[in-house]
Amino acid sequence: MSDLPPSGFTEPAASGPPADPTAPPPPAAEPAPGPSGTTGGATPASGASGADPWAGHTGPVPIVPAEPGYDTPQPGAPFPATPPGWTAPDDTSPGHTSQGWTVPPGTPPPGWNAPGTPPHGWNAPPGTPPPGWGGPAYPGYPMPGAAYPVPGAAYPVPAGPGAYAGWFPGIDPQDPLVNPPHAGIGPWFARCTAALRRGWRQLLPIVLLTQVVPAAVIGVLTLVFSPEGEMATAPDGAPVLPAGFWGQMFAFYGVLLSAGLVFGLLQAAGWAAGTWVVARQAAGEPTGLGAAFRYGLRRALGLWGWTLLVSLLVMIGSCFCLLPGLYAAFALALFGPVYLFERREPIGRAWRMFHSRFGMVLGRVALVMAVLLAATVLDAVVGGISGAVFGVEPMKAVGTAIGAVALAVFGALLAAPAYLAQQVGLVVTYAEQRAQEGPVNAARLAAELG
Repeated sequence: MSDLPPSGFTEPAASGPPADPTAPPPPAAEPAPGPSGTTGGATPASGASGADPWAGHTGPVPIVPAEPGYDTPQPGAPFPATPPGWTAPDDTSPGHTSQGWTVPPGTPPPGWNAPGTPPHGWNAPPGTPPPGWGGPAYPGYPMPGAAYPVPGAAYPVPAGPGAYAGWFPGIDPQDPLVNPPHAGIGPWFARCTAALRRGWRQLLPIVLLTQVVPAAVIGVLTLVFSPEGEMATAPDGAPVLPAGFWGQMFAFYGVLLSAGLVFGLLQAAGWAAGTWVVARQAAGEPTGLGAAFRYGLRRALGLWGWTLLVSLLVMIGSCFCLLPGLYAAFALALFGPVYLFERREPIGRAWRMFHSRFGMVLGRVALVMAVLLAATVLDAVVGGISGAVFGVEPMKAVGTAIGAVALAVFGALLAAPAYLAQQVGLVVTYAEQRAQEGPVNAARLAAELG
């Protein structure tokens, strides 16, 4: 048998001279007199610990593993480190001892949740972003690394067919006019079709009176004042213009320009009236044809002036090349809604909206332009049929004149759906761009019209 002490034992250092092993033990201290004057002190309560065995000890204290039922470490002993691979016991209340390890003070009790975190067992609804995701950088969005939303807090959730929840207060995901930011092309198209379903009874008469009738009249004027005669050939083989060609040409374009200016004012009134109907119906306010036309006539002159300026810019761009003119038409497509809702710098605002969110606005406007292009192609097809059936000079006979006029009116009627799509599509696109800049809804937009 070895005389060495067991492994892990640390002999406490003595603070004085070594004790004599042969000396007799010291006598026990006399008990202090009790309260009744008899010997014998007060008996400690059952279960209470006795005198501190380490009182007066100055050397290092050995670490003794905790035993079952011993809830506190020895005085001065540090908490043992967690062994590798150790899993916390089920009871993690402070002071609890399990498997020889004492839970340090400050450990949260079971089932406790930190502030700003979801309760235990709570599952986020479908569509909730993962923890730490803060959404796109936009005013009012949670920043990356923000606390996970607690139940009942505002966070993006699915908002029904064709809608998506707003990312900041003030955006209603179910707003019938305003497409929330980053909702996509699907909800935009759904709002356009919903606006057509709500207002076609008011929009169709407005479009027929202010868009189709002017187009039909201009088509008939084109048949009446188009230059007559065919190219002749001189004796030397050179082409010769028919007699009076230049006079007829100037008369033709003069009539069309005058008609365009006059009907442009009527068309501007129609665009203003249609915008008024779309916005007020989305806000749930009453609409009527009389009130719509009164509003349109009140705003027609200003909108007509800005329309002339934009048309001039597009025409100048087209004179240099077709592409600059087309680019100007796309970039300034929202000038009408900007003027009606904001009444300030419609050209500058439309230009900035187009370039600040280039892909989004270009896609929306391209869809509207595609509908207009389809209507133009249909009108050209009808014109080709008219020329093939009634000839290049149909107004010389009554029968051919009636047939050519009927086809001209029919071609203008075919463009009515395109006018409706243009009216609704541009208003919904403008509302979407306003939502990209800050909180807005249909009621606010309807109030801005005045």
